[in-house]
Amino acid sequence: MGFAQPRWPVARVTIALIDCNAFYCSVEVLFQPWLRDRPVVVASSNDGCVVSRNDPAKALGIKMGQPVFELRDQMARNEVKIFSSNFELYQSVSNRVMAVLDELAPRIFVYSVDESFADLTGIADPEAWGRHARDEIQTRLGLGVGVGIAPTKTLAKLANWAAKRWKAKSECVVDLRDPVRQEKLLRYAKVGEVWGIGPRLNARLADIGINSAWQLATADPKLLRRQFNVNVERTARELLGLPCFPFVDGSPDRKQMIACTRSFGGRILSLDLLEGAVATFTGNVAAKLRQQSSLANCLQVFARSSPFDTTGEHYSASRIVAMPYPTDDTRDLTNAALSGLRALFRAGPRYAKAGVILSQFVERGSITDDLFAPKPRPNSEQLMRVMDAINAKQGRGTLRLACDPVGGSWSMRRELLSPAYTTSWMGLQQAKC
Repeated sequence: MGFAQPRWPVARVTIALIDCNAFYCSVEVLFQPWLRDRPVVVASSNDGCVVSRNDPAKALGIKMGQPVFELRDQMARNEVKIFSSNFELYQSVSNRVMAVLDELAPRIFVYSVDESFADLTGIADPEAWGRHARDEIQTRLGLGVGVGIAPTKTLAKLANWAAKRWKAKSECVVDLRDPVRQEKLLRYAKVGEVWGIGPRLNARLADIGINSAWQLATADPKLLRRQFNVNVERTARELLGLPCFPFVDGSPDRKQMIACTRSFGGRILSLDLLEGAVATFTGNVAAKLRQQSSLANCLQVFARSSPFDTTGEHYSASRIVAMPYPTDDTRDLTNAALSGLRALFRAGPRYAKAGVILSQFVERGSITDDLFAPKPRPNSEQLMRVMDAINAKQGRGTLRLACDPVGGSWSMRRELLSPAYTTSWMGLQQAKC
């Protein structure tokens, strides 16, 4: 295959990515500091598998995605501390981290619960800013972060990866504005470490001889677009320092599918309980849909028993529901999800998991009304905006549909949950640190 000669453009934009180190574990250790040098892991929903681990846990060989039951003996011997995911606590601490960054940077874009992009264009010494931000978060919140600085978002993500990989050498801050440093890191990093290159895409790139980030950056752009898609081409250009992804977007590509799927804390036999779970899931995906200003044309709902359940009938089914008009209204989406659920439900199986998936998105404001199609609900956009604002201020689920229950018997199992140190007086009293 052909490779293009790199042409390093003059950087006019400076972007930083600030990412908390092993965020879930770091938050747990923050409130139990005696665990600082001990192996700590955080389990997924229903305490199923490892979703976060600190450096001592990595040194023990504990892997991401490893089943928690495999670590029970180590926990019993007090060799590793395991926590259930305390999402409310993590979000509360995340809000504090983002507030510090908002104070320090001219402009930020929150990418995830533990990551944020900062626009440092115009700042005289971005690397000094990165060290200052690192120190401020450590001093004020007790959390360690890595800072990657570069002329594009993709390079900033790669710089952040390097900052975390070589913490001692880099002091958790890596500045890639220098083309020589860019090339050195690109030649070292595997293409799978590049933002937006997942396992499947990684394998396809390997098939045509692209194994490093440098090979992707110097590949023929026309070839990348022809064999893959425009986003792969843009990613390659970003690795050369040419901004292709706007700062305001949270990812290289707006999500084309949004899902909320959960395994239940216990088995469900009745339709009523299953409807409550699906209504909650639909509320979650509808809120995410509105966050990216999209409308959905299609909804899929599924429910199934556990393939490992030896005491009941094995059953799995799904239904796809076409929306009468593109919508992000929780009421419309919930009605469609419950309609599909009732069509697939069968009495007898012990349901262990269900989920809702939205797809076929269009951007709000880009559709032309159909004269003969049903019309959206009046004032839907305003009502959903108020609903999201209240839930953002008072907590998720404060305002919800009547069919969306709180704490149903299907709720996820969290047997190793830490107290709600920052969001509940009862949790604070329970801690008594």
